[in-house]
Amino acid sequence: MYSVERVPIPDDAGRILKKNIRGTIYVYYVYDRKYLPEKKYNLYKSTTIGKVCEDDPNMMYPNPNYRKFYPEKKKSNLIYADNAATTKLDQDAFEAMVPYLTDEFGNASQPYAFGVRARKALDEARGVIAECIHAKPEEIFFSSGGTESDNWALKGIALNDYDERAIITSNIEHHAVLNACKAIEMLEHPVAYVYADEKGIVTARELKKIITDRTLMVSVMFANNEIGSIQPIEDLAKIAHENGAIFHTDAVQAVGHVPIDVEKMDIDMLSASGHKFNGPKGIGFLYVKDGIDLKPWNHGGGQEKGRRAGTENVASIVGMATALKKNCDQIKKNSSYLLKLEDELLRILQSEGLDFIRNGAKKHIPGNISLSFAWSDGEMLLHRLDLMGICVSTGSACDSKNTQVSHVLEAIKVPEKYRTGTIRVSLSKDNTSEDVQKIAQALKKILG
Repeated sequence: MYSVERVPIPDDAGRILKKNIRGTIYVYYVYDRKYLPEKKYNLYKSTTIGKVCEDDPNMMYPNPNYRKFYPEKKKSNLIYADNAATTKLDQDAFEAMVPYLTDEFGNASQPYAFGVRARKALDEARGVIAECIHAKPEEIFFSSGGTESDNWALKGIALNDYDERAIITSNIEHHAVLNACKAIEMLEHPVAYVYADEKGIVTARELKKIITDRTLMVSVMFANNEIGSIQPIEDLAKIAHENGAIFHTDAVQAVGHVPIDVEKMDIDMLSASGHKFNGPKGIGFLYVKDGIDLKPWNHGGGQEKGRRAGTENVASIVGMATALKKNCDQIKKNSSYLLKLEDELLRILQSEGLDFIRNGAKKHIPGNISLSFAWSDGEMLLHRLDLMGICVSTGSACDSKNTQVSHVLEAIKVPEKYRTGTIRVSLSKDNTSEDVQKIAQALKKILG
């Protein structure tokens, strides 16, 4: 439904002649060249600015659903600083998804032209993702996210090894890996654990102590979700391969935020999740190096080369690829910006005289800041900050009776004085210096 109030057509807008469903009435519509530079055949609601007035070609009836014609919204007071948990969907990613949620809804497995167009979009997205991590397109397999990719990588290898060789993982992994390993152990497949140091780093020396020629697979996360520490992936992969083992890394926190070259790093399998780098939720991928015999995760149709059955979520896959390409193109710029925000936050907290330590290694995911405050309580800090419109996460998981320190904080041996007072502030490219100042001021108000 278009507005009855006329407005001038923007100078940079495009026009296209479309007919109604019966083909009897022809109407000129106005579209935004920014979002439809070459796809004039494929108008959709979010890019249709309006309808040209019949008696004046320079005027139009605006589309109230088009985002540029929304009433200007008041700026939200919310400060979102929990980007390690999830990120805001990128606008370009959203726009790229829209056609495949509306007009181009075909099934990519069907051979007719309508389905072939969906298949083409799928193949293009696969190629974009492969390029971002220096892989081959045929080595990218789509999944529902990081948890599925981790489970697929671990169980798809371990549960098909009749020699029951061991898997090695670290004691600071995400629960997607740790709980998958527990399930594997319950089926009497051996699992060994390598211990991280006090900075959250799994060293090559520690891995060498426990790896043997009976090790089937080593799985160590690329970067830790709680403290941001980045692992020496290339060194760990080398040790795994020297002992005849496959190397997998859960890179959910790293993909799109730090440069990754799976070929150079000699990674065999890598897990990623779209919503961690401004893509949609519920979509991810697993990189599987050519030659790795990974058994199917889902059984059914022949999608994903027969390894992961189920109709592909084309819209989300396209959105994920768009978001990843955009983030990878801006990694250096974003990293530099986030490190400056980090420094500003730490500098203000120190100048306010707050007693805290920062957890993790010097080499870390930019913007991921784990802070432990002396004799405090992370859950209290989270809820007090929430009341002030600030979203962070905590390093502890609470129930009604007690506070349990996370396995990561236990593993890196955070001193008792600081352990329970841990929060994670994870910033993104959308955060500002003003955000950082308000977070620091809020913490000072709570703890001062």
